[in-house]
Amino acid sequence: MKTIKLLTGYFLLATLLVSCYAEVIIEDDFIEESAFNTDQVLQSYDLWYVDINATRGNGEVPFLQRAFTVSFDRGVLYANNNIVGIGKTGGGYGIDVGTYGTLRGTVDIDHDIDGSWFLEVYAVNNNTIELYDASTDTSYYLKGYRINNFDYDMVFYDNINYFLQEYDAWEKIYTSNAGAINDFDNENYLQFLPNYFRSSLDAPNTNVSNLRWDFEGDYQVYNVQGDNSLKTLTLDYDFFGNDYFELYVINDSTIELYHPDSGTTYEFKGRGYIEYLKSDSGYDESKKRSKTSNPTMNVERKKAK
Repeated sequence: MKTIKLLTGYFLLATLLVSCYAEVIIEDDFIEESAFNTDQVLQSYDLWYVDINATRGNGEVPFLQRAFTVSFDRGVLYANNNIVGIGKTGGGYGIDVGTYGTLRGTVDIDHDIDGSWFLEVYAVNNNTIELYDASTDTSYYLKGYRINNFDYDMVFYDNINYFLQEYDAWEKIYTSNAGAINDFDNENYLQFLPNYFRSSLDAPNTNVSNLRWDFEGDYQVYNVQGDNSLKTLTLDYDFFGNDYFELYVINDSTIELYHPDSGTTYEFKGRGYIEYLKSDSGYDESKKRSKTSNPTMNVERKKAK
C-alpha cells in the first residue's frame, strides 16, 4: 500500500450534481472518508486528461496507457482513445469502455477488454488526481476539465505523433499557387508509421488499399521553442535527401504542411481513420501511448499567421 499522502491542504473545485454545481473537496482525507466521497471526486470533472509523460513506475494499466481522456459517470467508464473525433465522440466523453465502483479512497474498474483493476485515488491539487496501481507500483496523473473549457489544441499538438498515425494515409487535397516548383509537388500521399514514413505518387482518389508506396524514410516531429502552436517536420528520404516543413493542425482530419524552401503550402486530408479500443472489437496492440519528448528546434515561424 502507498503510505505517503500527496496533499495535506484543502482544495475546492466545482462539480455538476443533479443539474447544479456543488463544492467538492479534493483532499485525501475527504476522498478516503467514504465511497460516496470518492465517487464525487471522480465525477467532479467531465474529462480527466491522462498526462502520460507524468506517469511514474515501470508497470502499465493498459486502458490508461491508451486513453487521452477518461470520464467517470454514474458507474460507467468512458474513454477517448483517439485524438480524431475527440470532443465529438459520445458527446465529448468518448466511448463506453467499462464500469466502475468506488470504495473508500479506491476505484474498482471492470474494463470491457482489460478486465478488473483496483486503483487507489489520491489528490494532487485542485484539478489533478493520481490513480495508483499497487500491483505494478505505477501512478497515472489525471488533470480535470469541463467539456466546454477543454484545451483541444493542446491535446492535438502535445500528441501530434499519435494523430499523424491515426489515418492509414494522408491525401494531398491542396497545393498553393504561390511557391517554387519542387519534387514534393508530385507526392500525393503520406503515411506515418511509428518508426518511418512512406509517400506515394499515385493519382488523387486512389483507394488507400491500392496505393503503391514509392518512397520511404525516417521522419521527426519537433517542438518549436517559444511557440506551442507550431510543430516542424522533417522527412528524411532513403537515398533522396530530406524535406523540412512547418506542420499545422487545421482540424481532426486535415493538416497543413508549409515548405519554407519553396514557399509552397500543402493540405492533406486523412483517409482510413483507425479507431482504437472499441468495446466490441478489441484493440490494436501497436496503439499504446508512451512517454515522449520531441526534440526542440530554435527556429522562427516562416508562414504568416
